[in-house]
Amino acid sequence: MNNLFSNINAHYEPGQQKLWTGRQTSAGIEPQYWYQHIRCANLMNLKDSKTPSFGLIGYACDAGVKRNFGRTGAKGGPDEVRKKLGKLPLHFDKDVVDFGNVNCLDADLESCQKAFSLVIANVIDKDVFPIGMGGGHDIAYAHYMGLRQALPKKRIGIINFDAHFDLRPVESQPNSGTPFNEILKEFENKGEAVDYFAIGIQKQSNTKQIFEIANRFNVNFVFNDVCDNSEENLFQLQTALKPIIRNNDYLYITIDLDGFSSAYASGVSAPSPFGFSPVFVYKVLEFLLKSGKMVSCDIAELNPKYDKDALTASLAAKLIDFIISNA
Repeated sequence: MNNLFSNINAHYEPGQQKLWTGRQTSAGIEPQYWYQHIRCANLMNLKDSKTPSFGLIGYACDAGVKRNFGRTGAKGGPDEVRKKLGKLPLHFDKDVVDFGNVNCLDADLESCQKAFSLVIANVIDKDVFPIGMGGGHDIAYAHYMGLRQALPKKRIGIINFDAHFDLRPVESQPNSGTPFNEILKEFENKGEAVDYFAIGIQKQSNTKQIFEIANRFNVNFVFNDVCDNSEENLFQLQTALKPIIRNNDYLYITIDLDGFSSAYASGVSAPSPFGFSPVFVYKVLEFLLKSGKMVSCDIAELNPKYDKDALTASLAAKLIDFIISNA
C-alpha cells in the first residue's frame, strides 16, 4: 500500500461527502436517495473499513482530449456525475464507496494514467468492482492496464460503446483517440492478442486508415445504424458478442458518451446527431451483466462545459445506477 501511494499521492484526492447532496427526507426512515447511502473513503485507509461491493473512481483529466484537438472540459466530468447520482432514488442495498478522483497535473497525461492504473489494480485486489468516471477516453488505456496488473493471468476482453474506434496510431504523444491502439499493440508485442469489440461505430467518424487498423487487429464491431431496440438487431448483436464473452475470463466495459445521439448527450467533445439511445445501451448492458464476467467499467468524455440542462451528466449517472442495480 505504501508503495502504491508513493506513486499516486500527488494525483489522488479522496472521496468528499460534501459533493453528495439531495432531497431531504424525514428523520428516522431508511435512506431514500444515493447521497444518503454512499460512503466516501480514502484508499489509504480502506483496510480499516468495510470492503464495499462497488467503488467509484474519478479520472479528472482532459489532457488527452486537448492533444486530440477536442473540446476541453472533461476533467470536470466526475464531480458533475456525483451531483446527479446523489439525487437519484435508491433501489438497491449494495455497498458503494466513492474513492474520489485521480487528477491530472500540469497536463501530464502519462503520469495521470499511471496513477489511475495503480488505483484500479488496488481496487480489484480488494475484490471491489471499480466504476471509472471520466475524463477523456484515454481513461481506457489506464483502466485496462490496471486490470491486467491485478489479473495478469486472466484473459480480459474489451467492449466499447463508441462512435469511434479510438485506434489512432501514437505519433508524438498518446491522446484520447489512441487508447485501444496502445493496448492492442502493447500486448501484440508480447505475443498476446486482446479481444476488442466496438459497438456503435460511425463510418463518418473514422478514417479509412482507422478501419484498416481495426482490420489488422481483428477488431469486431457493429455500425451505429443497427444499434437500435428491434428484437432482430439486438439478437444479432448478442450473437456476435457471445464469442468475446466465451473466450475471455473477464470483460471490461467502457462507454464513450459521444456514441449516444446528441439528443441524449450534447455534453461531449464530439457530439453527433447520429448514435444509439440509452434504452439500447441498457438492453445490451443487461445481457453483458448476465454473463457474470463484467469485472469493471467506466464512462468517458462527459464535458460539463457543453452539457445542455446537465442531461449528459444525468445520463452518465443513470448508467452507473443501472449497472449497480443489475449487477
